[in-house]
Amino acid sequence: MTEEKVDLLILGSGPAGYTAAIYAGRAGLKPVMYQGGQPGGQLTITNDVENFPGYPDGIQGPEMMEQLRTQAERFGLDNRYGLATKVDFSVPTAHKVIIDDNHEITAKTVIIATGASAKWLGLESEEKLNGSGVSACAVCDGFFYRGQEVVVVGAGDTACEEAHYLSKLCKKVTMLVRKDHFRASTIMEKRVRKTENIEILFNTETEEILGDNTVTGVRVKNNKTGETSVIDATGFFVAIGHQPNTAIFNGWLDMDETGYLLVEKGTTLTNVEGVFASGDAMDKVYRQAVTAAGTGCMAALDAERYLGALEG
Repeated sequence: MTEEKVDLLILGSGPAGYTAAIYAGRAGLKPVMYQGGQPGGQLTITNDVENFPGYPDGIQGPEMMEQLRTQAERFGLDNRYGLATKVDFSVPTAHKVIIDDNHEITAKTVIIATGASAKWLGLESEEKLNGSGVSACAVCDGFFYRGQEVVVVGAGDTACEEAHYLSKLCKKVTMLVRKDHFRASTIMEKRVRKTENIEILFNTETEEILGDNTVTGVRVKNNKTGETSVIDATGFFVAIGHQPNTAIFNGWLDMDETGYLLVEKGTTLTNVEGVFASGDAMDKVYRQAVTAAGTGCMAALDAERYLGALEG
């Protein structure tokens, strides 16, 4: 196994990771980044981004991430392909990270920007139409379905929040709930039940998302009767939760019951000195590109102060 020592290591390459790299690079910290399993993060599977400041006409997600990458590399980012597969944070200022099981890096400080991944239903049509009518973020993509009819899948608070948000934009929202009851909190359930343009179909599962190049409808099945039917829709929102990409930090970093990293309030400091968390790996509330970028900035500034204190 090869070995290497660096001052600042960034794990992950979404808006949080690249923003951290921009700030760290400008501060002369010579950041090294490993892009992870999905270089560029979730925005690389997002078509139109219209809610990130500075793009009045919107921008394609992959193009935006390419611009962030170029900007970070302009300030000296050492940008590499590779996935962190194991960590050892037992020694302060000597945090060990194994990349692809064959390269060991010892870093004085580490910024975690590994993000989170949306949970999907696993349908071929879902993958085929992802970004072309299929989405896992109503706040990100709901605007494109203004005045249209859409479907939301899920039974928890996230699904209710997504459906309620979309109800303000869309002509009609149909919620598909697999069982005969919600898993959401009482207040969220009441909110969607009393919203006139939200229709709730219990005991209903998605069989197929219809459409060639974009969503045109959804074929569903009633779990009790076995009957199938088609719902006309131009948007299909999967709201069954997200999974933070933090499994390798289990046992080292404090996290909540669902795996989101816990940080000191108002900072990006984890429970391990010199390790900072940013982006969707620590944010289960907002999960937006702009908030991820903001915490990436915070993490870089926190890391800069930490390294400065080490040097005395």
